[in-house]
Amino acid sequence: MPDLIHNLEAVQERIAKAAQAAGRDASSVHLLAVSKTFPAEDVRAAHAAGQRAFGENYVQEAIAKIEALADLRAALDWHFIGPLQSNKTRPVAERFDWVHSVDRLKIAQRLSEQRPENLPPLNVCLQVNISGEASKSGASIAEAAQVAHAIAALPKLKLRGLMAIPEPAGGLDEQRVPHRQLRELFERLRGDGLELDTLSMGMSADLEAAVLEGATIVRIGTAIFGARDYSH
Repeated sequence: MPDLIHNLEAVQERIAKAAQAAGRDASSVHLLAVSKTFPAEDVRAAHAAGQRAFGENYVQEAIAKIEALADLRAALDWHFIGPLQSNKTRPVAERFDWVHSVDRLKIAQRLSEQRPENLPPLNVCLQVNISGEASKSGASIAEAAQVAHAIAALPKLKLRGLMAIPEPAGGLDEQRVPHRQLRELFERLRGDGLELDTLSMGMSADLEAAVLEGATIVRIGTAIFGARDYSH
């Protein structure tokens, strides 16, 4: 799949340029390839091109993909990044390495209770509704500290940091504002004693703004796999 390989290289180049502009080492920004709606064969091809971490939004689709790629399980990191309902936490707790979309304490508690004893702690991020959109999930900025401390105290989870999906904005300066707000919240929580190392922010359209403001994981789908077909 030459297009996919070219796209991966192009995204890595964007990350490297943005990191250089920010005075950062490009290796401090990790690429999460968002493979939702794309087949397992595309994930296999991306892995063959050197990609390790993959993000999925839909539980049933993700489980089918993980099972289809069982021969690569030790070589892949699976990240759940979509809205997570209480009745879907068990398969996620049992199969994923990361959950970025922990938007409330109840979800974290269920993941903690359902994480198998034989697996390492589940890496989680608290999702913050950084733009205050009514349509978006996530803790508010005001309640984030309380929720984060409660999540950090749960067994079988490791709170790694924060995640956000900012409201779309036009230019680079406008895009940087919500990412800066998330970074400032992240720094406040670290100052409060939480051992956080992850800022999951930035997608295909605002990757540069996110990297300039400190993203450690960027979640890129369209720029790697192409336009999505949701008709199925």
